[in-house]
Amino acid sequence: MAHTHGYRRRTRYKFARDFKKHGAPGLTTYLHTYKKGDIVDIKANGAIQKGLPHYFYHGRTGVVFDVTRSAVGVLLYKIVGNRYIEKRIHVGVEHVKHSDSRLEFLRRVKSNNQKRKEAKEKGITVQLKREPGNPRPAHVVETKNNPVITLAPQPYETFI
Repeated sequence: MAHTHGYRRRTRYKFARDFKKHGAPGLTTYLHTYKKGDIVDIKANGAIQKGLPHYFYHGRTGVVFDVTRSAVGVLLYKIVGNRYIEKRIHVGVEHVKHSDSRLEFLRRVKSNNQKRKEAKEKGITVQLKREPGNPRPAHVVETKNNPVITLAPQPYETFI
């Protein structure tokens, strides 16, 4: 067969809908509000062909730079060779969703502000930086009460 160079080539599984998730998307998909500066994930919905992004952008994260009636303009960066090229694409609202990548950061900012406020009331300083986990403490494995068990492979037998 001839090799195709189409817009949706090699997307048989990438754009396929999940099990028992076929058909038109729910209304909540259309009721999300997007504002400039929001971080969104591009996840193409194969059930809607209008506003479908190129398969390269499926799974990418970008920033909203434009909001229209039925689409969202997303700014992202594409690696081409040894450089980053800024790409601005308009994608239908069915194919984007708010990203969870910033939620942990916002939660940490909120908790840090709360800790800072409590520390100011008490008149103490508080360390707010994240610290990596410490290595586990050293210990000795005793064999006095733990007998050593030697493992050996079992011979393979066929029971037909």
